[in-house]
Amino acid sequence: MSKHPTPAASGDKVRLDKWLWAARFYKTRSLAADEIDKGRVKLNGQVAKASREPKVGDEIEFKTGYHTRTVRVLSLSAVRGPAPQAALLYAETEASIAQRLAQAEQHRLAPEPAHALTQGRPTKRDRRQLQGVGSHAPAWNDRWSASLDG
Repeated sequence: MSKHPTPAASGDKVRLDKWLWAARFYKTRSLAADEIDKGRVKLNGQVAKASREPKVGDEIEFKTGYHTRTVRVLSLSAVRGPAPQAALLYAETEASIAQRLAQAEQHRLAPEPAHALTQGRPTKRDRRQLQGVGSHAPAWNDRWSASLDG
């Protein structure tokens, strides 16, 4: 008798959360179930429950990180195997691939959010520039003297 169960045949039933875990979209089955419970996973365009059973040919839409992916179920499995084997369980749609690549490019070209900040605590570079502004400007440390003399 084998220690590991065999992948489900096309006639067997597998829970959606278990399939998402087996296809390696989520690290644990409970993370997959949480995303489903929050309504972030759709099966054939409808919000799904974790106990829903996907069938070969169904489309599953879900969010991973910043990207929304749409995949078509090619095979069913309740066993989490190696990544090359898990990749055989699904095929990502062309529209999903194009959208994911466009989002990745947009994210890559987006400006750094910290550059938009104009106020706040001065950085080390800002403090050095303040010290070297001119002879009439007091040094940074002179303004914050803790001595009792001055």
